[in-house]
Amino acid sequence: MTPQRRVFPRRTTRAAAPRPGRRALLLAAAALAATGGATPAARVTGAPAEAADPYDTLRGRWLGIALGTGYNPAAQPYASRLARTGERARTLRATMAPAAHSLWPGHPFDPPAGITHSYGRLWTMTQAYVQQGTGSTADPALLTGILRGLDHLSATVYNPATTRYGNWWEWQIGSPRLLMDITAALYDELGDARIQAACAAVDHFVPDSALGDYAGTSTGANRVDLCRSVALRGILGRAPAKIALARDALSPVFPYVTRGDGLSADGSFVQHTWVAYSGTYGQVMLDGLGRLFALLAGSDWEVTDPNRQIVLDSVERAYAPLIHDGLVMDSVNGRAISRGHLTSDDRQVLRSDHFHGGQLIAAIALLAQAASQAERDRWHARIKGWIERDTVTPLLTAPQFGVADLARLHAIAASPVPAAPEPTGHHLFAAMDRAVHRRPGFTVNIAMASDRIAHYECGNGENPRGWHTGAGMVYWWAGASDQYTDWFWPTVDWYRLPGTTVSTRRLADREGGEWGTARPDARWVGGTTDGTYAALGQHLKGLGSTLQARKSWFCAADAVICLGAGITCSDGVPVETIVDNRNLGEHGTQRFVRGPDWAHLEDHGGWVLLDGEPEALREDRTGAWSDINTGSTPERRTRRWQTLWLDHGTDPADATYAYVLMPGASRRAVARRAADRRWLSVLANDAGRQAVAVPALGLTAANFWRAGSAGPLTASAGASVLAVRRGRTVTLCVSEPPRTGEPLEITLNRPVRRVLHADETVEVLATGRRLRLRVTPGTACATHRCEVTLN
Repeated sequence: MTPQRRVFPRRTTRAAAPRPGRRALLLAAAALAATGGATPAARVTGAPAEAADPYDTLRGRWLGIALGTGYNPAAQPYASRLARTGERARTLRATMAPAAHSLWPGHPFDPPAGITHSYGRLWTMTQAYVQQGTGSTADPALLTGILRGLDHLSATVYNPATTRYGNWWEWQIGSPRLLMDITAALYDELGDARIQAACAAVDHFVPDSALGDYAGTSTGANRVDLCRSVALRGILGRAPAKIALARDALSPVFPYVTRGDGLSADGSFVQHTWVAYSGTYGQVMLDGLGRLFALLAGSDWEVTDPNRQIVLDSVERAYAPLIHDGLVMDSVNGRAISRGHLTSDDRQVLRSDHFHGGQLIAAIALLAQAASQAERDRWHARIKGWIERDTVTPLLTAPQFGVADLARLHAIAASPVPAAPEPTGHHLFAAMDRAVHRRPGFTVNIAMASDRIAHYECGNGENPRGWHTGAGMVYWWAGASDQYTDWFWPTVDWYRLPGTTVSTRRLADREGGEWGTARPDARWVGGTTDGTYAALGQHLKGLGSTLQARKSWFCAADAVICLGAGITCSDGVPVETIVDNRNLGEHGTQRFVRGPDWAHLEDHGGWVLLDGEPEALREDRTGAWSDINTGSTPERRTRRWQTLWLDHGTDPADATYAYVLMPGASRRAVARRAADRRWLSVLANDAGRQAVAVPALGLTAANFWRAGSAGPLTASAGASVLAVRRGRTVTLCVSEPPRTGEPLEITLNRPVRRVLHADETVEVLATGRRLRLRVTPGTACATHRCEVTLN
């Protein structure tokens, strides 16, 4: 790939009658001025040293971030991407027809995002004007159209005389973000009056008070977006106090939170107070911070708050564990799982788990510019691995990306750093009721709900049937990574999501309310892990139902052991546990085979059935994205499904289940495991405790819903306990999912010679014939460890 020659423009002054062609070319050159490989302090951007106006320098740097650097516009995939931008821009110019309440026919300035949609179209036209290779670069007619549109929006709706209505996001985030980008790109063409009008509009809709208290809609990813617009407004309006305000207002985003919006110490990311949102809002936050860190680096407004390191650490602690072969797990995508093909004449891209994963990976690539060399090398290795493994939506040609993201990703792919494989291990995100279990050959993701995390989120016409996505849904991948990408959500039976236990009572769309208000009053949700294995549990309370159940997952080396107990309901309808529900594609022919106490699905994996004979169904289901999202296309498609479920009957009382999930296992391996009665012992499975032992792994794990004993373990109160023996060493891991913070005692009924290590929160009460510990757990469901040597 031949890099484009860098041209550093001289500082220009705004003239009354600018020459559009020359000025557009200068701006295109400015967009190529930023370099991505240097450390932030060493990066040179914008104007040459002899005319280093700080505002012009920052504006040029922003254009480099937004429009891309170091690529050849005549080479693929850039050439086709730029040509498409030009085609769209010319169509938009030709169809623009300003009216009292719209800029384009059929697209009124109505909520939830009509104004933002219009600015988005003008941004497309602006990119076509300032970028090379669009076929409309420096086209005077295109510039005239852009200015006409900007003037119309400013005169009719987006101005200081307007009182905002409808969706706050449109006025404070969506529209000002795009308006500032357009103003930065066309700075020399706009003239003082238009620049001042744009700054005045942002001042009105995003006043300084919006960056005051860290509360309401000014938290997490939203706060970063607000700061982005204010920082650009300060640069374009030459207002240093505004830039400083935006920089300083980022600081509340950095520290770990213990509740509500933001990043927790365990890697959880929550937005809208109750929703696990690492994949969408988390991506927005990372992307925004990456842009602002890179923009302000080395300037008088550089972000120097030492807590910014928390953001950098989050890449590997919070986000990378949720990315699998280029996708980000839908359990952390909130209502965005329903977006699919959004109705838009500008671009049709399937907004799937791979789409959101690509967005998050691009954000990590951007943030890497602000990281240390060691961090950057590690992140680039991960990104390179995701690039190589994503065969569903190849990242280097993904249609969602503009040339800026493509250039950054291609540069990483061409770097000498070796690609990193997907790491193994277990990641428990207790603060957002999610867990990820990674082993060679497969990945499992479990989604739960509690009084802290909603069953699901709906709103703005999106995701009205996500009712049971927090009822213990189990996502898993073994081989192909398109299971939840290929029209999963429009065609799945929403009452039979894999891993869930549900009442079959019919629910209304948006049951329980919008924006995460549908939360169960359940406290015992969480688990414990040693980083390899885990014990997870959920006190399930059904949405719009009398259903209660205790569900446990014990994550082992090649399997997940799934137990259910205390399944009780009085809804007058059957209750089911969905062992699995696999999407076989459009015309799936994979063989489903059942044996004594086991079942196997070709190309997927198998299940060992320990308690009851499940029902099985293969069916074709048809749906459209518009069924679950009012903004999506009505196109209908059919997918074939293989469902396996346990029928607990109508109004069950203390029903149970037990089965073992073996992702990616061969039919022979599943049959052999089912016949091996020594591999697994179920030590308890009732409403008070659930526990298993896997002797071959030295693993004993228990969830105590209340005080009790199971096998060699005893707990004085609700707790999750994991004991792993390797040789004569036992590591004991304990957490308190009810989060009362009250001390609890744990007993391991094994002779102990000495204690090798105990966390500060663990007090050793006795060794000898048995080990007794007192754990002071705190309220974060953290894991507390003690390592001992057995006699």
